[in-house]
Amino acid sequence: MSEKCVFVKVWNVRGGELMVAACDCGLIGKRLKEGKLALDVSEEFYGGDLMTREGAADVLRTATIANMVGAEAVKCGIEAGIVHEEGIMTIGGVPHAQFVCL
Repeated sequence: MSEKCVFVKVWNVRGGELMVAACDCGLIGKRLKEGKLALDVSEEFYGGDLMTREGAADVLRTATIANMVGAEAVKCGIEAGIVHEEGIMTIGGVPHAQFVCL
């Protein structure tokens, strides 16, 4: 059985869009910085349900918009087929990826 290691929060946004925010457990409440880039991994935005990587990937497959922070969360995006390895950036050494279905 897989360990629950990713927070996943689902947001219903206007126009029927489904936005999913996913982050590694240890990143909630942290501020990532690199050069002019800064990302606040807030509990308000990312602090949803604690899930396994498999469960998180299942939810990410339903997203029309997704934001993933941390190695585990980004792996979930790759497993879900919505993130390509070339589309991953790092902020403060932490992997970050976004997805938008047009």
